[in-house]
Amino acid sequence: MNRTLKIAPFIIVAIMFCALLWSVDFITLQGEWTVYTVECKDGTWAGSQCTGKLAASDRYRFRALKNHGEVFFWTVGARGSSGRLMPCEIESRANWSCQANAESSKSITLVMAKGRPVLDPAANTRPAHAVSKIKWMLLKYLNGAN
Repeated sequence: MNRTLKIAPFIIVAIMFCALLWSVDFITLQGEWTVYTVECKDGTWAGSQCTGKLAASDRYRFRALKNHGEVFFWTVGARGSSGRLMPCEIESRANWSCQANAESSKSITLVMAKGRPVLDPAANTRPAHAVSKIKWMLLKYLNGAN
């Protein structure tokens, strides 16, 4: 029992550390990268500012295949909203860039830098406003979204 009491704080710290890594997407189950987006309800976007109320929107998942020079993407929970970007220069799952192709218009980005999508309004991609996983979860679950 005494040994358990000595180990318990280390276990708690380890669990908290893993939860932190998960919350910032450092740890993913399939080596994919997820981009969390928000929408502006009852308002419009003025640059990066919402004049209404922020609400959690779609999650976009990206899987970079370095050996093939391609990135697969899909909208989490949506049917038929997937695609493939190629040719791509891929450094890692969090750092890649692709040339525009016929499926670019289904994606929100052609470039991922340090795990953040580079959103280019001039590119032939879907408009999106990305936020952190923690902010997205707070908006989704504290605002009562399903």
